[in-house]
Order: sequence, then structure tokens, then C-alpha cells
Amino acid sequence: MAQVVDFWFDPSCPYTWVTSRWLVEAATVRPLALRWRVMSLSVLNEGREVDPEGDPEGYLWGPVRVCVAVEQRHGQDGLARFFAGYGARVHERGEWCEFGDVLADVGLPPELAQVAWTDEFDAVVRASHAEGIAQVGDHVGTPVIATDDESGARIAFFGPVISRIPRGEAAGRLWDGVVRVAAVPGFHELKGRPHAEPDHGR
Repeated sequence: MAQVVDFWFDPSCPYTWVTSRWLVEAATVRPLALRWRVMSLSVLNEGREVDPEGDPEGYLWGPVRVCVAVEQRHGQDGLARFFAGYGARVHERGEWCEFGDVLADVGLPPELAQVAWTDEFDAVVRASHAEGIAQVGDHVGTPVIATDDESGARIAFFGPVISRIPRGEAAGRLWDGVVRVAAVPGFHELKGRPHAEPDHGR
């Protein structure tokens, strides 16, 4: 039986994109069933004196609104396709394109892009974000992963923040490792070297 993995993400974060592609890779060598869930850096940073994302114009609302609209109307498959198309254009090719172009790329209705600058789906964004943050607390960012450990106990963690995508069995070993660490009672935090720029394997 596949291990269900909930992955909360803000699609605009380049490190989250790398982590998501690692999970996709890990699912080729481990029996993982990925469920894509939306969280929002805009919601997370509301009310803070300094916005760590430097987004005074609120651009980061757009992608998450489109994500939840896609999921509402086209399910998990549609959300996975939109996220993959958005990440490939924005993070891998550096194309800050129109959302309608991404939707068309992956066979979804381009008119869904219209929700990016309305508040039609904000309640859904906030509810999904709240569910993700409730797994770990608001001291973290994107992504958040939740799953069950070997005993069936629910575990959740922020990250892992990685700058390169492990491939094949290396991806599987990283999955095994983070789940084992996160399952240790009292586990809170693990950090490595200072971060490097994301490498998308181009």
C-alpha cells in the first residue's frame, strides 16, 4: 500500500520547487502517493513588520489563487499539472509569464487565470494554508510535509530545503532519512550548510 504524503507548497518558492521535484523522483522508487496542498507565503507574512518575501504589491497571491481554483475545478491531477507547468517555466526557465499561458501549456482552461487578481478563492487559500501550518506551527515556511511513520503515527516537518534534486535511489534514501528523523519523539530542527542557489538540473 502506498504511503500518503501531503505536500503543502507556495508555488513561487524556488526551493520548494526543488523539494517537490525530489518528492516526485522519490515516488518512482518508494511507494508514495503524493497529495498536493496549497499554502501561502502572503498569508504567512500578514501582519509582520518586515515582509521577508519583499512583495509589497501582493504578486504572490496570484499563483496560489490559481492553484486552488485549478484544484477546485480539475482536482489533484489538474493541480499537479499546473504546478509542474508553472515551476518549469518560472523556476527552470526563468519565464515570469502570464498564468493563462501556463494553464494552456498543461491543457487547462486559460480563463482560470482571471482568479489571480480577485479574492474569489481567498477563503480556500486561507483554509488550506491553516491546515498545513497547523501541522508544524507558524515559525516555518514552505514546504510542509505530513505523512505517517512506520508505526502509523502522524508526523510532519518543514522542508527539507535542498538546492539540488536527488535522483533515483538517492531520492528514496533522502525520503527514508527525513521520515525517520521526523518520527523521533521531541525532534524539532535540523540544519545544514548555508544554502546554495537552487539547481534544477538544467
